[in-house]
Amino acid sequence: MTGRRRFEGQVVLVTGAASGIGEAMSIAFAREGASVVVIDRDAPGAARVAAGIVAGGGLASGASADVSSADDMRRVIDEAVSRHGRLDVLCNNAGIGVAATCHETSEAEWDLTMAIDLKGVFLGCKFAIPHMLRQGKGVICNTSSVAGQVGVANRAAYCAAKAGVLGLTKSIAIDYAAHQIRCNALLPGTVDSPWIGKILAQQSDPIAERGRMEARQPIGRMGRPEEVAAAALFLCADEGSFMTGTGLVIDGGLTAR
Repeated sequence: MTGRRRFEGQVVLVTGAASGIGEAMSIAFAREGASVVVIDRDAPGAARVAAGIVAGGGLASGASADVSSADDMRRVIDEAVSRHGRLDVLCNNAGIGVAATCHETSEAEWDLTMAIDLKGVFLGCKFAIPHMLRQGKGVICNTSSVAGQVGVANRAAYCAAKAGVLGLTKSIAIDYAAHQIRCNALLPGTVDSPWIGKILAQQSDPIAERGRMEARQPIGRMGRPEEVAAAALFLCADEGSFMTGTGLVIDGGLTAR
């Protein structure tokens, strides 16, 4: 790519960044010139991703945080702003999933899914927005899911949490549009990630289950983390400057049926 990189001089914070989509986002933003703050509860994983970016000539630092903790999220966001002087982009990407129907989901599983997948997004926005208001602009990208738009079998808590992320995204978009703060959501379909690997490992026939997961996308395969990261770049860059309150679907046609 010639000319100025899209995020040159900007500061981007990504949660859930030690693997999968979050790792791909961190690498993609760094390649486009951003200083990336890599956040994950897996401290060694966050450090590994940040070190890899730096080794490749990019700018990054890693930090550990539990996104469901207000103290943790306030700390890592304030530290990022203190170090860099600003926060241009927040990617609330951290998430977990429980494979269970409603009556099979325990209260503890429900509470944990909501705490990480929905409350974590709320806390990221809560503590980033005041900094963005002071600097006069900012962009937020929340990782929802097609499971927040349509029903997905055996994912009761996950569907509910991701629908909440989409609703919160739209609310933030309306409340802060006049302050030049944009907020959009990514709605990936099935993405080949470490979480999918864990689900497959729990199956009696992982190969057959992988085939079923691939087949539910009309395109005939799962998505790649890098494809979702590319969509995040678009939403957060100047090319997406007229987009706010949008849920961008990246699902290989899963919801087109």
